[in-house]
Order: sequence, then structure tokens, then C-alpha cells
Amino acid sequence: MSSTETVPSLPFAIHPLRDALYDELHARPFHLVATPQKLTHLAFRATVAELDCSFNQLRDLCRRYSVNQPRTETPFFLQNFGQFTVRWERHTEFYALTFMAPESPGTEPFSEPVLNLLPNDWLHALPGQAVAAFHLVVEAANTPCETTALYRYFEGQKLVLSLPKGGKAQLCTAFKLHGDGFGRFHIRNLGIDDYQMGRLVQRVIELETYRLLAQLSLPIAKRIAPELNDLDHRLTSILSSLSTLESAREERELLDSLSQLAARIEAFRSETNYRFGATRAYHDLVLSRVQNIRETEVEEHMSVHEFLSRRLIPALRTCESVQTRLEDLSRRIERAGDLLRTRVNLTMQETNKSLLASMDRRGRLQFRMQETVEGLSVAAISYYMVGLAGYLFGGLPLAEWGLEKGVLMALSVPAVVTLVWWMTQRIKHRLIKDPLERKPPAPGS
Repeated sequence: MSSTETVPSLPFAIHPLRDALYDELHARPFHLVATPQKLTHLAFRATVAELDCSFNQLRDLCRRYSVNQPRTETPFFLQNFGQFTVRWERHTEFYALTFMAPESPGTEPFSEPVLNLLPNDWLHALPGQAVAAFHLVVEAANTPCETTALYRYFEGQKLVLSLPKGGKAQLCTAFKLHGDGFGRFHIRNLGIDDYQMGRLVQRVIELETYRLLAQLSLPIAKRIAPELNDLDHRLTSILSSLSTLESAREERELLDSLSQLAARIEAFRSETNYRFGATRAYHDLVLSRVQNIRETEVEEHMSVHEFLSRRLIPALRTCESVQTRLEDLSRRIERAGDLLRTRVNLTMQETNKSLLASMDRRGRLQFRMQETVEGLSVAAISYYMVGLAGYLFGGLPLAEWGLEKGVLMALSVPAVVTLVWWMTQRIKHRLIKDPLERKPPAPGS
């Protein structure tokens, strides 16, 4: 819908993504492919910044050839540049470029690829890393296509040959790189129109692109697998030594080793989770595209489905096996850590129990010593107080009263001792008992 058209107003609220949801189903339409035709497809794995840069490169190519530039934020662009047509697509982790041009009559397939029509400096400036790069040629049914010619087109490689679209086309490839560094696909049109050929070409392009992207995780899986064996042996050694630990230091060392194993496993999981998930998604897309081309087998040749089933599925199984081992090791390390932490906690409880018993013994000993000191303190204080009473009696006229100083001092000893003992108990009560019974202040008071 153009910007000048009026969008009809609806009598209810519209979700902001409603238009985008409708447009998504038509974001990458099939392109009509006439016969004969030559194509080159490139798929670059790229970061977000490189994806934006590829869009700018596309606009630069449009400026060079004075054609309409793509709209901002568009995920798909198809434009005729005169001598060739360009199809650009932006995906989550890669962008794809397909260049198409009519094949000249009498030209041998793959001898003059459409990339020769593109500026070299522009091709060199494309951002990202190319994962898929292959040529595809569509020829008419009356074109001579003997087996010897096919082997020549594919440089003597073993061919994968089938009849897609219910036998209305012939598809040939080797699923290998050739002398020019590109893969190759050859399609003969045996009776389908341009629209059906466009669908077939698009399915073949997507099949090869997703196949290569699905295999990106295989080198990672092969690199990690031997390290997982080593981590598994180390974990087994740690588990076997749990019953032979004799000191807290050995337990701490073992717990530290487990922590290192767990950190290593988590690093592997962080590195592979996205890649392995993408592999499963791409693999499903490959199988879907193989089913969509509806191929018929050719005698004495492997079909695309048979070849991919024998080669791609084992790669997927390898990645799934490595991911399963990662998850299994992670769970085993977690269980071993729980066991070891439980053992450490029990050891600490035993140590705390012994410490509390020792503190209790020291507390009782201190209490007895305190009682002894308390008795001595009562005797000492009583002695000094009786001495003070003696000075007091010495200053009084006891003879006139008929009293004797020695008798009075002797009589004062029980009273003084009783008074000192009572005062000591009173102070003890106030210092020890009262603070325990006093309530803590309320918060904010």
C-alpha cells in the first residue's frame, strides 16, 4: 500500500503488529525463473552490524546502476538491474544474495557465471563470512545432457541425480566445491512453467544454504567431544574419592575441583546452546525443502534425499550426542556438588558440636572460679569493713558505756559478712539477670 492511500479506520482497537503479521507471509515471494537461466547464490553469516552494512552495500549497488533503492528495514529486495537481477534477503544470523541473468545459447554451463557482471570492488566489500556460494544453471529440455557431459560440468565428481517435480525436471549436483571455489547445481526443465521453476530453484537454494548452516555446529561438536571425555574421567575420579576423604582441607580441595568442572561445562553450554538449537531448526528446514521438491529417484544414482539422509543426519546426531553429554555432565556435577556440600556441612556440624562442648566446659570452669573468687571477695571486703568498724569503735567512749571494743568487733563480724554477701548477690542479680529479662527496644524508637 502506498503512502498516498488512505487506511480505512476500524471501529475497534488494532494490534500494532497486525500489519507486520500479514506482511510476514509475503516477505519472501517466489521469483519467476525463465529457461535458460544462470544464477549465483551467496549466503554470508554476519553480525547485526554487518547485516546493516550489507543493506548499505545493496543501496550502493542500486545507486551505481541508477535503480530504485530498497526501503529502510526491509527484509527482502528484488530488483532488475538491466543485465542481471538481484535478490537480497536478511535473516537472523545471515543475509543472502542471489544474482540471476539469462543464459546465452550455446554457452557451456558454469563457464560464464553471472558474478562476472558484478563490479569486483563491490563484491570484495561485502561484509560477513560466506557460508554458501554456488552457481545454478537452468537449461531447456532439448539441451544435450548426457552423463559424460554432466561429469564434465562437475569436474568428474560423483553425481547426485534425481527428477524433482514428479519427473518434470532433472536436478544434478555433487554437493562439493569445484575448481572455482563454488558449488554447482544443474537443472533441466522437462516441462514446467516459469513459476514452478522459480519455486524449484528457490527450494534448491534454500536446501543448500540451510544444509551448510546446519553443519556449522559439527566442528564445534567434534572439538568439544574429546574434552568432554576428559571432564567425564575427572568427575568419575572425584566421585570415587568422596568416600576416602579424611580432612576438611581435602573436602575443600575437592569442592574447588568440582567448581572448576562446573564452570567449564557451563562455558561449553553457553558456547553451543544457540548453535545446536539452530542446527536442529536448519535441519528441519532442509528436510522440509527436500520433501517440497518431490523428487523421483534415477537408477544408479543417489537422490538428494538419500544423500542428505546418509550424510546430514549423522552430523545432527553427533551434535545431539554432545549436547546430551553436556546436560548429563552438568546434572552429575550438580549432584556431586550437593553430596560434597552435605558432607562438608556434616563435618562442620561435628566441629561446631565439639566447639560448643568445649565452650560449655570452659563456661562451667569459669563459673566455679567465679564462685571461688566471689567467696574470697566477700571475706576480703568483710575483713576491711570490720577493720573500719574497729576504727569507729576506737573513737567512741566505750568504757563509759560499759562496752568493750573486742566484743563489739566480734559481734559485728556476722553482721558485716551477711551484709557484704547480700550486697554481692544484689549486684550479681542486677548485672546478670536483669539484662536478660529486659526487652529490646522497638524498631525506630
